[in-house]
Amino acid sequence: MLEKFLNLPAVFRRILLILGDSLAVLAAVWASFAIRLGEWWPYLLQDVVWLFPLAIIVIIPTFAAVGLYRPILRYADESLLYTIVLGTSAGILLMMAVWVFLREGVVPRSSWLICWLVLMALVGGGRLVLRRYLRRRFRLSTPRAPVIVYGAGEAGAQLVNALRYSTEFEPVAFVDDNARLWSSVVLGLKVRGPAKLPRLIARHEAKLILLALPSISHQRRREILESLAGLPVRVMALPALAELTSGARRIDEFREIDVEDILGRDSVRPDQALLRARVSGKAVMVTGAGGSIGTELCRQILALRPRRLVLFERSEYALYSIEQELGTMLANMGQPAIDVIPILGSVINRRRLWMVMERFEVQTVYHAAAYKHVPIVEHNPIEGVRNNVFGTLYAAEAAIAAGVETFVLVSSDKAVRPTNVMGATKRLSELILQGLAGQGGATRLCMVRFGNVLDSSGSVVPLFREQIRKGGPVTVTHPEVERYFMTIPEAAQLVIQASAMARGGDLFLLDMGESVRILDLAIRMIRLSGLRPRDRENPDGDIEIQFNGLRSGEKLREELLIGADDLPTEHPMIRRASEAHPPWSTIQDCIGRLDAAARDFDYPAVRAILREAVAEYQPENGIEDWIWRAEARQVVGLGR
Repeated sequence: MLEKFLNLPAVFRRILLILGDSLAVLAAVWASFAIRLGEWWPYLLQDVVWLFPLAIIVIIPTFAAVGLYRPILRYADESLLYTIVLGTSAGILLMMAVWVFLREGVVPRSSWLICWLVLMALVGGGRLVLRRYLRRRFRLSTPRAPVIVYGAGEAGAQLVNALRYSTEFEPVAFVDDNARLWSSVVLGLKVRGPAKLPRLIARHEAKLILLALPSISHQRRREILESLAGLPVRVMALPALAELTSGARRIDEFREIDVEDILGRDSVRPDQALLRARVSGKAVMVTGAGGSIGTELCRQILALRPRRLVLFERSEYALYSIEQELGTMLANMGQPAIDVIPILGSVINRRRLWMVMERFEVQTVYHAAAYKHVPIVEHNPIEGVRNNVFGTLYAAEAAIAAGVETFVLVSSDKAVRPTNVMGATKRLSELILQGLAGQGGATRLCMVRFGNVLDSSGSVVPLFREQIRKGGPVTVTHPEVERYFMTIPEAAQLVIQASAMARGGDLFLLDMGESVRILDLAIRMIRLSGLRPRDRENPDGDIEIQFNGLRSGEKLREELLIGADDLPTEHPMIRRASEAHPPWSTIQDCIGRLDAAARDFDYPAVRAILREAVAEYQPENGIEDWIWRAEARQVVGLGR
């Protein structure tokens, strides 16, 4: 019968509900007298038989007026009960008003209360039973994966409510650290302690744990993830609290566990005065605006409401993407008077740089444009020199000529005692700014040096994620290789704050925390995917880890400081380094010869000049440029 009811058109289902409610109304009127007087057909009813049609005429339209026939029962929430109480109460009150006006027959006062209670029970109870049946039928007809929700707070409850209408997942239990919640019931699910997880996973055959903890600290999140890493389940998380509150993501749009969840740390609250000093109300330019750091700089700068934001980028697609994203941000901000100007251009075009800065009256430049992938720059050293060294030189000179107030170079920990071309070009870029700053002038030139940023383009994290998705193997260069990591938003935020403390020629270091062994990172990512690493100790594991050796120019460990001198600043996570540098005349001479060697594609000379300019540069391999090696093979072949 119910199946036939469910297959009827919506109009007919509403008519049947109205008929059912009409019978419930008649039964409630009869019960109000029968219960009050203790008789099956009380004599008083003979004088007020007119109450039966009146009840239907008054109460059914009242139910319709309050919206009782609009909700789809399977998706109805607790507001359905409110609607039933409102409709029933209003209907009974209207009937009482009609009876008082007519004064026909005797109606005991308690009968009105009994009628209200019985009608509530029949109408509300009937709908709740029908809703439960519909949901059960949906679960049985749609196979769904059982999931355990970690976190029985507000976010967890919202998630379970959302999942109950999902076609993919069925929540089976809550897990929470709070011992006071254990054995309690939330939305029909028992709350258990974390120690019960292995048993819950086995009992429900769960393959997924959802972390419903959007507002906990990074440290606590890491501890929880470490405790879950050995379980045979995949772990996913809710969006961050900022994404939920801004409306950017829904509560049921859970995500893969990011490396930020594994390695991220609790960042220091930003100093708003430092953030706004070089940005708010000013004309700001970001070179490399479409890159990993450049994109995040643009987001954060726009949120600080500059007068103008100039996006300088050589990739048309990257420029288009960041322009579209910032346009959406502007719309969400209420379209303040901020000019966002996308400019296609390369930092090795010195005249275009000057024209952009001069025409748009740029006051602050964040120079993030660079080639940063170590092996690629190693195989293309002259292009690396052109973009990283001369791009920085031309951008800084253009800033000085255009009267820019502050110029900030985004540098790298690979500039410290470099063993690769990329690191040497970054160190030479720092020396150029230090030399130019020594010449005086109104433009404050400074550098900010930090390590790897999590999930940036070309980094190890997206590579590991893709390798795990494909079933492995996961490739690690060396079992002992270590790196410093920082989230992209934190790095960008600290760069902006460091720029506010620049006096000229400053070299700022960002506190990167503890270095991370890449092998440990790979193992954690595998385990949090519900899989096991396969190695000598675990030959039956799911994902193999292979070591393919350090690539050209790579080091086992990176550093942030060349010497031993660094001083604190106004910000606890920003240090000011003091490092010796050659005089500007020496740097100029090296740059002139480097320019000539690069134009002649004289690879040995380029390397020799880099080693001369950057005293700490100690390459551990020969020249790796593809063209130079191909030419060398041809020469050897002709000699034979």
